[in-house]
Amino acid sequence: MDLIVDPLPDGTHRLRWPGGSARCAIGRGGIRPDKREGDGATPVGAFPLRRLLYRPDRLAPPATELPGAAIAPDDGWCDDPAHPDYNRPVRLPFAAGHEVLWREDGVYDLIVVPGHNDDPPVPGLGSAVFLHVAKPDYEPTAGCVALARGDLLALLALCRPGDRLVVPGG
Repeated sequence: MDLIVDPLPDGTHRLRWPGGSARCAIGRGGIRPDKREGDGATPVGAFPLRRLLYRPDRLAPPATELPGAAIAPDDGWCDDPAHPDYNRPVRLPFAAGHEVLWREDGVYDLIVVPGHNDDPPVPGLGSAVFLHVAKPDYEPTAGCVALARGDLLALLALCRPGDRLVVPGG
């Protein structure tokens, strides 16, 4: 199944899949075919859904066929292009640049990790590009695609290995 990001005439975006769709947020830098670290853009491409990470103190393991794992307070994701663990999960504390996955705002309560710049990671081409929970006002992300929590949970119930996040553009 493909999950396709569609721009709408009013400047908002929807994520569409067979049998459904939902409003989504994208990166503050728009959609770009030449994604670079720190540009705030959502990368163009078709990215396989690798796995689900979730915050176990806020919800039970979500219904999905994707491989999944609970996160912990010491989980992070390296976003330092000069570090050998670039675009990989890391344990905190971590001296190089990183994202903290255990966030108070709830946006990382559910994280779908797509296969963007991961096989192998190329320094500088973008890291920590996830499908995650949107802020209530659908505020732009740092490059991720974000859905309302309920929409993401409903979508996860349909997801299985082999599904892809597709971001058209050019």
